[in-house]
Amino acid sequence: MSTGKTFDPFEGLQLVSEMWEKQLNGLLYKLTDNKEFVQTANIGLDVYSRYLERFRKNQEIIAALMNIPTKKDISNAAKMSIQAEEKIDNLEEQIWSLQDGLNLANKGNLEMFQEMVRIVKQLQTEFQTIAQEVSETKIMKADLQEIRQGLVDMKIIQVNLKELRKEIDGLKSLKADSQTEPAAAMKTVIEKEKPKQKKEQEKKQKKELVLTGADPSKKH
Repeated sequence: MSTGKTFDPFEGLQLVSEMWEKQLNGLLYKLTDNKEFVQTANIGLDVYSRYLERFRKNQEIIAALMNIPTKKDISNAAKMSIQAEEKIDNLEEQIWSLQDGLNLANKGNLEMFQEMVRIVKQLQTEFQTIAQEVSETKIMKADLQEIRQGLVDMKIIQVNLKELRKEIDGLKSLKADSQTEPAAAMKTVIEKEKPKQKKEQEKKQKKELVLTGADPSKKH
């Protein structure tokens, strides 16, 4: 009777390849595990490195003559591109920071401009208030001048009234004097005429005595 397991040819090949790998690894280990192999390998590596260096130089010379980029040029270009990208990134960061600074500066300038506008409006309002107060002051000054002029006119009127009163008092005194002067004059005239009349009476009496023949000197 046959079992249910099928034959897999790849499994046999895998086992064979693993055995060969182990044998080759052991053989290579035995071959390389000595000083002569190491020295020979070092000499081969030195020769190979010199050959590669000469080949590289010849390749660079030929590429320079044919104007073809070499691996070194490509690596340098890659480094330069990386450096350029880094510089571009730094420049972008500087641009962003500069833009942020400009935004802040613009914001500050806007705030300062708004503050200046507010101050100008406040000054304009204060100027209008001051102008109104000045106009009111002018009106009050004009009113005060009118009042002062009225007071001056009143003083002038008072002075004129005083002068008029003085003139009236003078006229009254003149009137009183005019009324009293004739009586005084008559009195003085009478007093002056009294001696004359007395003398005339005495003369008359003497004449009468003479005419009658009486001697006035013989009187008692």
